[in-house]
Amino acid sequence: MIKRKKEHMDLKNQIYRTVASSTAIETGESIRELEKKLKNKESKFNWLTLA
Repeated sequence: MIKRKKEHMDLKNQIYRTVASSTAIETGESIRELEKKLKNKESKFNWLTLA
């Protein structure tokens, strides 16, 4: 069970990184800053989940 949870978190982090890097290419912002915004629990759309 613990291994599955770790794999899930790894996948989630990969999705965050992919979305952040794609957005960074389009906007010119820093990948790290965009990742912070995505992971921020107080964001405007925090009720939305990643697929």
